[in-house]
Amino acid sequence: MAEQVVIQVRDMIREGTLRPGDRLPPEREFAKRLGISRASLRVGLRFLAAIGVLTSRHGSGSYIADGPPALDSEPLSMLAALHGFTTEKMFEARRLVEVAVAGLAAENATDDDLRIMAEEVAETYAALHNPQEYLVHDFGFHRAVAAASGNPILATFMKMVTDVLHQRRSKTIGRSRDLKESAEMHRKIYRAIRARDVEAARKAMSEHLILAERALVSEEVSETPPEPVLSVEGSSSNGKLKTTNSPRARKKASSNN
Repeated sequence: MAEQVVIQVRDMIREGTLRPGDRLPPEREFAKRLGISRASLRVGLRFLAAIGVLTSRHGSGSYIADGPPALDSEPLSMLAALHGFTTEKMFEARRLVEVAVAGLAAENATDDDLRIMAEEVAETYAALHNPQEYLVHDFGFHRAVAAASGNPILATFMKMVTDVLHQRRSKTIGRSRDLKESAEMHRKIYRAIRARDVEAARKAMSEHLILAERALVSEEVSETPPEPVLSVEGSSSNGKLKTTNSPRARKKASSNN
């Protein structure tokens, strides 16, 4: 039943009956037209909202999305958890896409695109001492570059990828050693795009992603707790050596080796 809703809305969009920003018919009327229950209609509408076709306005109804396309990042997030997407593979994918995106942005960025990028760069500098806030503007900058490419498919893809990466990096960003280096790379990318220098924009993005991967790996490594070492301070009551993670014990163990 829910599939009928998807097919009907798709056909109405293709025929031009529904356009971006248009409101769907009221639930009761729409369900009657399709010959299905309102419960089945709602399932179909929720699916369309999840894939970015519809937006819901409280007390007003459902509307055809009128902004840039946006897909729910949850499926990609679940796949990342299920298949164990590694940092190396995630950044390999980013380099393949974002380097090209930066070049397109240098060719196609509008004045509004440049303004948004400049604002995100400024906000990253303002948030250097607030890692979680910095992360918001870090990925905001990358989304702005993708939007400036002029290719809505790439912009949509980057929105999904950055959502997943944001979830991951938010757990480690507090251990970052140098956010200023990343902010400076953002500014370098922005200046190349503003100068309409395609090759410089591509090169700056490539350099930035290499540094970003190293930073994330460093943060993830620092999260791993040290392995317990045998204590040289004595033994437990059952005759076995005690283990400890204390710096003193590790120092003694090291000196004995």
